[in-house]
Amino acid sequence: MAFSASRMTPRVVAKLLLVDDDSQVLDALELATSDGGHDAQRAPDGRAALARLKGEAFDLVVADVNMPHLDGFALCHRLRQAGLMVPVLLLTARDNEVDEALGLELGADDYLTKPFSVRILMARVEALLRRDRMRAEVGRKGTEISAGELDLDLDRLRAAFRGSELSLTVTEFRVLEAFARHAGCVLARERLLDIVRGDESVVGERLIDTYVKRLRRKLESIDPLFDRIETVVGAGYKWRV
Repeated sequence: MAFSASRMTPRVVAKLLLVDDDSQVLDALELATSDGGHDAQRAPDGRAALARLKGEAFDLVVADVNMPHLDGFALCHRLRQAGLMVPVLLLTARDNEVDEALGLELGADDYLTKPFSVRILMARVEALLRRDRMRAEVGRKGTEISAGELDLDLDRLRAAFRGSELSLTVTEFRVLEAFARHAGCVLARERLLDIVRGDESVVGERLIDTYVKRLRRKLESIDPLFDRIETVVGAGYKWRV
């Protein structure tokens, strides 16, 4: 991991859980996130992390994919099954599109391939934290959004289609919210990624296709003929009114 020695500018303190079976990696992650102004706590593997997350509230989880007992993918899956929607940033040494898609399928909110710089790591961390803070501010107003048969409760992070509640990750909810707010408008992949991530990190625009695929599958479980998310060739996606 290409961590630099420069100090990060302090930001709003958030409680982070760092998960890795390599103590040296944990040391580096702890230094970077602590220098970023956050309360960094550690767990040596996915099983220990899951136990802590079920008993304590955290603002963000940064977890390695390859760990004993319970790997990063399994940890993410267990959290979502338990209804814990804390944002999860997965780290992996494998630069593989299949792995990336699998992590997102299991409920990860972002994915970072090693080696990476402190700047990129903290940009991703801050983007996920900023997104949740913004949602909390909106949530305090009890805002609700509807787009036809789609209803979103921003206060409770709940979404329902035709009256049936959807089980979504925070990122999936974010994408669906973008569609609801801009129903009938074409949203480019780049625009959707900006909305989802909220930062300027360089990522592949095709990553949004994975999110859309997951949303379609979940909506099709309610309506097998679901066709509201339209692919606009060469442009992006739109929610058909």
